[in-house]
Amino acid sequence: MGTLLSKLGNLLKEEYKLHRNLREEITFLKSELESMEAAFLKVSEAPIDQPPDRQVKIWARDVRDLSYDIEDSVDEFMVRIDSRTPNNSRSFGGFVYRSMDLLNRAKFRHKIGTDIKGIKSRIKEVNDRHDRYKVDGVLTKPIGPTVDSLRLSTLYKRVNEFVGIDEKSDELVRMLMGTGESSIRKRKRDVSEESKQKLKIVSIVGVGGLGKTTLANVVYERLKTQFYCFAFVPVSLTPNMEKIFKNMLHQFDKKKYWNINEATWDEAQLIAELREFLRNKRYLIVIDDIWDISAWEKIKCSFVDSENGSGIITTTRNVDVAKEVGGVYQLKPLCHVDSRKLFNLRIFGAEDKCPPQLAELSERILKKCSGVPLAIITIASMLASKIENENAHKYWSKVYLSIGSGTEDSQDMNHMRSILSISYSDLAPHLKSCFLYLGLYPEDSEIYKYDLIWRWFGEGFVHKQLGKSLYEVGEEYFNELMNKSLIQPAYIRKGDNKAISCRVHDMVLDLITSLSNEEHFLTTLRGEHPITTDAKIRRLSLHSSNEDDFKQLSISNLSHVRSLIFFKGFNSFPAYSSFPLLRVLNLSGCKKADNNHCKDICLYLFHLRDPERDRESAIFAGQILYLNVYLKTRIPDGFGSLKYLQELKGRILIGSLTNVHDLGKLTELRRLHIEFQGWETSWKEPLHRCLSNLVSLEDLTIAGCFGSLDSACGDSSPRPQQLCSIGMWNSTIHAVPNWMVSLSTLSNLTIKLDTLKERDLQILGSIPSLSRLYLGVEKPTVDRDERLIISYRFQCLSLFEYWSDTMEIEFAQGAMQNLRTLKLFIDVHKTYDHVDFGLENLSALEHAYLYLDNCPEEMHEVVEAGIRRQIHMNPNSPTLDLSM
Repeated sequence: MGTLLSKLGNLLKEEYKLHRNLREEITFLKSELESMEAAFLKVSEAPIDQPPDRQVKIWARDVRDLSYDIEDSVDEFMVRIDSRTPNNSRSFGGFVYRSMDLLNRAKFRHKIGTDIKGIKSRIKEVNDRHDRYKVDGVLTKPIGPTVDSLRLSTLYKRVNEFVGIDEKSDELVRMLMGTGESSIRKRKRDVSEESKQKLKIVSIVGVGGLGKTTLANVVYERLKTQFYCFAFVPVSLTPNMEKIFKNMLHQFDKKKYWNINEATWDEAQLIAELREFLRNKRYLIVIDDIWDISAWEKIKCSFVDSENGSGIITTTRNVDVAKEVGGVYQLKPLCHVDSRKLFNLRIFGAEDKCPPQLAELSERILKKCSGVPLAIITIASMLASKIENENAHKYWSKVYLSIGSGTEDSQDMNHMRSILSISYSDLAPHLKSCFLYLGLYPEDSEIYKYDLIWRWFGEGFVHKQLGKSLYEVGEEYFNELMNKSLIQPAYIRKGDNKAISCRVHDMVLDLITSLSNEEHFLTTLRGEHPITTDAKIRRLSLHSSNEDDFKQLSISNLSHVRSLIFFKGFNSFPAYSSFPLLRVLNLSGCKKADNNHCKDICLYLFHLRDPERDRESAIFAGQILYLNVYLKTRIPDGFGSLKYLQELKGRILIGSLTNVHDLGKLTELRRLHIEFQGWETSWKEPLHRCLSNLVSLEDLTIAGCFGSLDSACGDSSPRPQQLCSIGMWNSTIHAVPNWMVSLSTLSNLTIKLDTLKERDLQILGSIPSLSRLYLGVEKPTVDRDERLIISYRFQCLSLFEYWSDTMEIEFAQGAMQNLRTLKLFIDVHKTYDHVDFGLENLSALEHAYLYLDNCPEEMHEVVEAGIRRQIHMNPNSPTLDLSM
């Protein structure tokens, strides 16, 4: 709602020339929405154990729908007004154009006035309905067991449910005690020697339902008799510190603190009492379910370390909390064998008793559970009640299909969702929208971080923060969801250990789908269930290529769709004009579409299909922010009218000067991947001017350009000062352009040169923020008989990758002082007569990877010895990976 409030503020500016009465209506609307936003935030931040009732949820859903409709109307008006092209011609045609433009502007202002009056009436209707049926004084029956009672039940599970826990508990004991069980028994006889240890802490971290509490309790029960005092204390999402401290004291000494709950001590007094009680005592404490670092900071104040072998176990879903606590133990899912054991024990009472007719289906169900004990037990509990039924296979198939759909309404599934939803309740409101957006993806999808963040931004979920790019803010959102174990890393990049992609567990996807259905957040077309909701479709994801599904779409109202994402190919599709308010369009899943089909879509989006007949719809296409095209596609002339476009991704072909000029009009572009088709040297200056206009550009990839990219006009023209990454591997240029020195934020550069010169190294070494450099050289410089000596500091460079037939460089002492990773791909046969590359001079080097091609077998020993000598002389003792 925050983005809507800013848009209403913009609407009041003089440039839109609104009538006074209409300005007053907008001012009233803005004030009303600010109050509604405050109330809406209260609802979204309600404690998990005090959830809003059904009536409040309906009110919140209606307010959200209202805000969407208001934003649609405001967007419609602003796009219509902003898209008008001035015509200052003094001809009769110009006079007619200006007259028609005045009439159209008046029509647009009248329409938004009518829309706002209607919305104002709806706001009053929503509030009146809530007041009319208000039943705040009536006590409601709890929908199900409280979260604390659900967690408590994990402490008292039957022993046969502890499948696969022995090895994990042994490892935890070793971490906590630094010894095995036999030595633990020996402690009774020789406490004075073995117990003089520092306080040990182990923090178990993992997604909800993985068995953290169960594992902590098993270890606690196994060890507690070896300690003077012990306690198992739950914390929860909204911790009551006084209650937690009193609980600890009562468990430590029930006789002394039998009436501690009646005491009126504050936190400071309770901490002092705990510290005094624990002084010189050996204790074991489990702090279960810590949600934030501030809670741990308070709790740890009550502990003292008398160096007598005390131990603390914590559990959390938050990786950051675990790191702060220390002794991180990342709990892994059950292996497939243990998953099957638990599943069969729960249903059949034996590990290998599954009937043959259900065996294959049980394996498919287990795959969806992904080794999460809570998911396995929940699904198995549902299936156990139907095992004797003659239609068991049919019922099991129904349950299998429902996993992840959010449609199963059994008590077991609702209890599991209640446990998982604690993490959702802990999210800030903007993160809740980002989390629910993941429901657009099919199950088991690998979700790429970069694409996801841009889709969040296109929807308005990512908010600007001072001193940070929007992508950096979005990356913080992504990392927070991962730290809270709501998403799991799918691929982690080597070097910086950053997650590049993620996956969503099927049980978490089921929660997302259930919440999204309740809030009318998104709609997915899977081919299994038809679209049944009467609510407006705001976000649409297509997982099916079934023709019947597309027939249903053709009769659905799609005029409010903001995100449209394809994950399957298609043969037919509703008219493109059905989607006038698109913000995010992703066609990467349309692998069955040919190049002509993609061009047809682009023609519509770029206003070129039939500008007169389809002008109204074409106006709205101009507000698209994110466009992803899977196939290699030449964009038609005229796409510069997409002035709001921020990401143009895919295999985009540029085949004319008009294309280059159009690119220069997309001043909001942040990411651009293009390939030139039939490069002409006359395009160099237009490309230079084009790049100068793209002042918001952060990521640029260019293929198919050759020659020089320096401007004949000098280096004074403006550059994209936010550029962080440039990729030019599929282009070969004569020299590093001079203007790259002025790119103060450039950190990642991939470039291929015809030949390498001293000037190129000088420019590269002067780029202030360059941290990753991938440099390729096509051929050696003619008449050069010695290597170029790199003496430049490259002050931020941490990774350098060099590809060339000939090794033309050598590192001088003091060069690349922060370089940690070096990769060289060279042809030994064509290089100079020695392999002394100066590797000993790279003082911060940690890892060296050398791939030497065409090295004669008789030279292997000499070459290897020379390289290893340099590595041995390096004061930082880097590792070496040598391939010949």
